[in-house]
Amino acid sequence: MWCLELLLPLLLIINDARCQWNVWVPRDISAMTNSCVVIPCTFMYPSGIRPYRGTHGIWYFGQPYPQLFPPVVFKSRTDVVHESYKGRTKLLGDLNQRNCTLLINNIGAEHSGKYYFRADLGGANMYTYPDFSELKVLDQPNIDVPEEIVSDVSLELTCYAPDNCPEMTPEIQWMYIDYLPDPEISADFLEDGNTAVLSSTLTFTPRPMHNGQLLGCRVYYPNTTLVYERLISLDIKYSPRSVWVNVSSEVMEGSSVMLHCEVDSNPPSRISWMFGDQELLWDTASNVSLSLDDVTPAQEGIYTCYGDNGYGIMNTSLYLAVNYPPREPVVNDSMTILEGSTLALHCSTQGSPAPTLTWLKDGELVGTITADELSVLEIVEVTPQGDGQYRCLAENEHGRASSSFNITVEYAPVLLEESKCTVVREGVQCVCIATGNPEPTIEFYLPDVNVTINETDGRYNFYTHTDGHTSTGMIKLREKGERVDNGGPAVNVHCSFFNTYGRESVQLELQQEKKYMMAVIVGTIGGVAVIAFIIAAVRYVGHNNKKENGTPRQDVVLENPALYYSAVKKDKQNLRKKVLKTELLGSKFNSILEETTGEDGDYQPVGSLAGLERQELNYAALEFIGARSREGASGRGDDDSNYTEIKAK
Repeated sequence: MWCLELLLPLLLIINDARCQWNVWVPRDISAMTNSCVVIPCTFMYPSGIRPYRGTHGIWYFGQPYPQLFPPVVFKSRTDVVHESYKGRTKLLGDLNQRNCTLLINNIGAEHSGKYYFRADLGGANMYTYPDFSELKVLDQPNIDVPEEIVSDVSLELTCYAPDNCPEMTPEIQWMYIDYLPDPEISADFLEDGNTAVLSSTLTFTPRPMHNGQLLGCRVYYPNTTLVYERLISLDIKYSPRSVWVNVSSEVMEGSSVMLHCEVDSNPPSRISWMFGDQELLWDTASNVSLSLDDVTPAQEGIYTCYGDNGYGIMNTSLYLAVNYPPREPVVNDSMTILEGSTLALHCSTQGSPAPTLTWLKDGELVGTITADELSVLEIVEVTPQGDGQYRCLAENEHGRASSSFNITVEYAPVLLEESKCTVVREGVQCVCIATGNPEPTIEFYLPDVNVTINETDGRYNFYTHTDGHTSTGMIKLREKGERVDNGGPAVNVHCSFFNTYGRESVQLELQQEKKYMMAVIVGTIGGVAVIAFIIAAVRYVGHNNKKENGTPRQDVVLENPALYYSAVKKDKQNLRKKVLKTELLGSKFNSILEETTGEDGDYQPVGSLAGLERQELNYAALEFIGARSREGASGRGDDDSNYTEIKAK
C-alpha cells in the first residue's frame, strides 16, 4: 500500500494540468469473501472551481446517477448509507487532497459489483464520474489453467490470491501434489493498476496416468480462520496409449462373432474397424464393437482397430480364422494319352484348417499325402497299368470332399502268354489273346493253305470275344494228315493282332493237352481195374454157390444175369463220362466251343494235320451171350433154366 501514497501526488500533478472532471479507480479489483478490500481512488475537477465549504464525496453502488437512487456506500457529509454497508465502509483518502480511496470490511458476495464516486464541491459543483471500479468477491482462489494440457509437455499452474486488504496478507499452498513427478513451486507478487495479487506457480510434467486426478490450491490468512480452497481435475490430452481388441480366434463358417475394440485416449478417439482397405465401422467413443453374422471364408483375415484423436494414432490387429470343410477339389479333366507319356495331375482345393490331399487310383493309394491346398502327382512314362479312375480326396477335421477323372492309356497290342494251340479230343484248338487300346483285332493265318481267317470268314469255326482292352480269338481245326518225327501232329497257325498303334504276327506253338492224356491213361487203368473186380466178384459168388449145393461147377452161373449186366454197363458209361469230362476241362475254351459248334460239330482238315488220328480208349465190358442150357448141369432147378457166360472182350 505504500506505493499508493507515492503514486497519488504524482497523479494529482499530472491531472491538475488538464483541469477537467476526471477520476482514476482500478477497473477491476478482487477480494476474498469475509476479508476487506481497498479501492484506490483519485479525482480531478476544473481548476477554476473553488470548493464551497470543503470538498465532499459520495460512493454509489451499481448506478452513477442519484436520481436513480442507487445504494449509498459511503457519504462524507453524513453517516447515512445503505443497510448492507453500515459499519463496513471507511474513507481512507483525504478529499481535500483529491484522494477518494475507500475501505470496505467484511465483504460478502452481495458486495460484488460496480462502484462509482461522486465529487461534491458545494453549490452546483457536484459531479458523478462515469468511470467505475468493479469489485469481485471470491469465495475460492483462482487457478490459471491452460486451455490445453498435453501429456509429456511441461505444465505450469498458477494460483492467485488478491492482496488488497492492508490488514491481512494471504498465503498460498498446493494440495494433492504428492503423486506428481518432480513438482516445482514458485511464489510471486503482482501489481496491476494499484491492485495487488499474490501468486504461486506449480510446474510439473503430466502423464496420461494423471488425467482426471485432483489437484488443489489453498489460500489462508495467518492468525485467522479464513481458509479458501479450490480443486481442479486435470484434463490431460494424450494420444491413444492402448488399443485393446479380442484375441485372435477361430469360428466356424456360418456362425456369428463380435469383435471388440477399446481405446485409451483423451479426448476420445475416432475408432474405426478396418478389413484390409475397407472401413467396416467407425464411431467417436471409448469403445466400438463390430458384429459379423453368418461368417464366410471370405471374411477370414486380419481385422485392425484404429484409434485417432488428433494427438496421435494407434492400432491393434487380430486374425479371424474361419474354419470350414474342404471344397470340392479342382482336378484335371478326363484324358486319353499314349503309352510312354508323362503326366502332371493337379488337385487344388480350399479348406480351413488346410486339408490333406490324397491321390487314389481305382481306390488304391498312389503318390504321397500332401498337407496343402495344392497337390501335383507326376507320372513318368505312363504304362497301360496307369489306365483307370483317379480320385483326389481332400480331408480336414470338419469334413471331406473328392473329385474324380479318368485316364485312358492307348497302346499297341501285346500278345498274352496264354496264346497257343492245344490238342483236344476233336482235333486242335488254337487260342490267340492280345491286349491293347483300342481293342486289337485278331486274325488267324494258315500258311499251308494260304488262308486268312477273320470275323468275315464263315468257313472255319472262328470265335472272337472282347473284354475291356483284351481281345480273344479262337479256331478249332480237325486234322487228318501227317505227323512229325516225334509222333505228334504238325500245326502251322499264325495269329495276327493289330490296332491303331501297331500290328504283329506270331506263330502259335502246339502244346499237348496234359489233362486229356491223363484222362486217357486213368480211364484205361480204371477200366481194367473194374473188369478185374467184376470177374473176381462173379467167381466169388459162384464159388460160394458151389459150396452150398455140394456140387462142383466149372462155370459160373448167375442167378440174376440182368442185375450184373446193369451194374457193369453203368460202370462203363460212367467211365466214358469221366474221360469226356477230363477232356473238356483240359481246354480253356471248350465250353465256348460246345456253345458254338455243338458236341459233334464239323471241323476242317488243315494241311499236314490230315494224318492226325484220334486215339481210342480200350474199355473192359461184360457181354452176356444168349441164354442157353448148361451142359451137364443137374440136381438143381428145372431143365428150362437159362444161363449166361461171362467173357472178357
